[in-house]
Amino acid sequence: MFERLHETVRGLVQKISETELKPEDLRSILWDFKLALLENDVAMVVADHVCEEIEKRLTGLRVGRFSDKEKLVKETLRTVLLEILEPPEHVDLVEVVVEKRRIKEPCTIVFVGINGTGKTTTIAKIAHLLLEKKFSVVLAGSDTFRAGSIEQLEIHAKRLGVHMVKHQYGSDAAAVAYDAVQYARARGINVVLIDTAGRMQTNKNLLMEMQKIIRVTDPDLVLFVGDALAGNDAVYQAEEFNKSIRIDGSILTKIDADAKGGAAISITYVTKRPILYVGTGQEYGDLEEFKPEAIVNRILAAAS
Repeated sequence: MFERLHETVRGLVQKISETELKPEDLRSILWDFKLALLENDVAMVVADHVCEEIEKRLTGLRVGRFSDKEKLVKETLRTVLLEILEPPEHVDLVEVVVEKRRIKEPCTIVFVGINGTGKTTTIAKIAHLLLEKKFSVVLAGSDTFRAGSIEQLEIHAKRLGVHMVKHQYGSDAAAVAYDAVQYARARGINVVLIDTAGRMQTNKNLLMEMQKIIRVTDPDLVLFVGDALAGNDAVYQAEEFNKSIRIDGSILTKIDADAKGGAAISITYVTKRPILYVGTGQEYGDLEEFKPEAIVNRILAAAS
């Protein structure tokens, strides 16, 4: 995971550690570093921010030994990355569910994202996680657009042993979501997980449908599901969804196969919303809480 980003950071630390911390010297090194970040799927606006912060914090500092300078560069980069990966607004999905259960209301979570990102499988993984924590769950098949989507979610529902609310293809997706919430409320079910059509973020009609789903269900969380391997495409998708509908956080799939790592850094920066979980495989248990400190440690480990 993130092997190429490791190498990029190692090169930066080595170059700066061997250079005077003067603006003209730093800028040349940081220009090369910015290009390397872009090659690792870090969005331009994020690469600019990282390099500007490093230059601002290092320029003019007086440091003696090589080892001291190396430590300073790594700690500076650590601080900058953590500031990006830890947005001001923290979201704990389980805490949100607990709070809703306390007031005897179902917690409603809407999942958005384009086709092929692993959205439906991610919903099943979240359902599995919640079932493991002794919450009750119902699934809503509000993707009434893509052929096979209802059957795909239904297979997961049967495997997990949970109920699924569905209508026919072409029916009102918002009505499916609304019925699922009412089903949960009537039966004391803790969580409603709503699948939606994997739409291109530029499709206005489908985005209007998404806005209707959110309007009629008033969800507690709207989560964007993105494919880490899609790189800057995933970043653009997250940014556009966040503009059209409020997203509260993201889940990144296939992060175990991501050698670059740029999407993880960039999505948090452009949305100002946290990544909650990352997918690390195909099994229901292959879902890990996203921990910024652990990610930064991975990125910096190879810089030693």
